[in-house]
Amino acid sequence: MSVLALRLAGPLQAWGSTARFARRTTETAPTKSGVIGMLAAALGRGRDADLSDLAALAYAVRIDQAGTRLRDFQTAQHGDTGKSMPVSERFYLADAVFVAAIAGDDDLIEGLHQAVRMPIYLPYLGRRSCPPQGPVDLGVRRGNNPVQALSREPWQAAAWHQQRNRRNEVVSLTVVTDAAAADPRGEALRDQPLSFAPTHRRYALRNVVITSVDVPNPQWAPRAVPVPRHHPEDLLTPLPTQHSLDGH
Repeated sequence: MSVLALRLAGPLQAWGSTARFARRTTETAPTKSGVIGMLAAALGRGRDADLSDLAALAYAVRIDQAGTRLRDFQTAQHGDTGKSMPVSERFYLADAVFVAAIAGDDDLIEGLHQAVRMPIYLPYLGRRSCPPQGPVDLGVRRGNNPVQALSREPWQAAAWHQQRNRRNEVVSLTVVTDAAAADPRGEALRDQPLSFAPTHRRYALRNVVITSVDVPNPQWAPRAVPVPRHHPEDLLTPLPTQHSLDGH
């Protein structure tokens, strides 16, 4: 078993799981369906292709830099009739950084690793208007637990964001991961991909849990030991008092 680590960073990202009609929302972290879709595109699979092997992979994502939520309004016209479509409201995450981990069979993970390094279809972060900032590939790690892999990955936040936390030698980062079937903490999220077919996209519910991992801060700067304040008058010889001058 192996784990593929991916750095998902860019000016804008959008990871929807409950988007409907003219309102397109985004989750606070990349969804499994969004990342599986990116990997399927890198492999060159069509939208009608079987996703069962990719959907069965274990998934976890770490929030290295939460970013800022933005709202945008878009207009469009029907391609055939030219009729104006309803104004759509779309949400994005700006300046966010995530690390996703996908775990599965060695051969499948190695094939995905090669695909993200030389993708057939270029990757994007949830929507086609959201290209990644730099390569997404962080490499393949041994093991079958994506959360453990994320606990060993260096902090991928921007240097300025790490600098803000320079007084902390270790930072605690939120992780969203698959929940065990019997885990009572699980929350349902509709992002388990079944089909990306344009005429009938289908997603199932997936139970997730929120946990955290501690990672070192490369920008850690320990607080300097305070230097005692210098008092120049301490070195002066005290003046004789009137009592000592009188010889008493």
